[in-house]
Amino acid sequence: MEVKNAGASLDSLIAAFNTRVADLQELVIARNMYPGTSIADLSAVDAALKAMELQVQAIKDRLHDETEAIPKAKKLIEASLRQKKKLESLSIHVPSLVLEKMTTLNADTISWLHDAGNQHPDVGNLKLEGEPVTIPKEKKGPPAPPLWYISADELDSLSSYMRGRLTLEKVNAAINDMAAYAEANAQLILAPKKKVQESLWEKALELRDIAMIEGIKGKHFFLESDIRGPNLKLDNTGKAILTVLRHLGRISEIRSSHNRVIILLKPR
Repeated sequence: MEVKNAGASLDSLIAAFNTRVADLQELVIARNMYPGTSIADLSAVDAALKAMELQVQAIKDRLHDETEAIPKAKKLIEASLRQKKKLESLSIHVPSLVLEKMTTLNADTISWLHDAGNQHPDVGNLKLEGEPVTIPKEKKGPPAPPLWYISADELDSLSSYMRGRLTLEKVNAAINDMAAYAEANAQLILAPKKKVQESLWEKALELRDIAMIEGIKGKHFFLESDIRGPNLKLDNTGKAILTVLRHLGRISEIRSSHNRVIILLKPR
């Protein structure tokens, strides 16, 4: 029963109670006038009055219990809505981005096996459905860049000035792009000269020098000049995304000669 409905019912009951009291007063007067015939009527009124008193007390107790339960119910509803928001965020963003990344990694694995087959006939002649092939450690490719997406709570924790019109989808899509940039650079750093296009060889040498700098060594990184979309671009939105990710501890930046180097970081 809602508080308003309970109050209205209580008012009606009090009004009925007052009417009964008025009737009782009239009966008392009647008893004084006709003492021999009024006893039975007064007993019935007394019994009805006691029953009404018990009903009023029961309604008061129920109303008190429900009033105390309202704050607890509100807290439970708020907690449920927060949990629902988190689950919706995970179901919408993480699976699609992870699936896209796994597809890329699978394609890279097939390409690596094809190259290994060309260089090592023994490996090329093995069938995938047969016994598992032990890949030499020295031939292992670079590890995949991390995909540390942000959560809805992290985005909401930012000031409205910093967040602007950014959405969770835009920021996490940009993280996907940054991982792709870093992976391309890692492959270029490890690739032998004969497999690097002539137009990219100078950049490969530059990336190798950057990769040996203290603070960058052993980490995934990309250059500001690598940013070409499809989701992250060097426009106002892209700059806002980089500011947010730097504030949330997903990236850091350093200068190396004329390059602005952006390093992928594990969340704090």
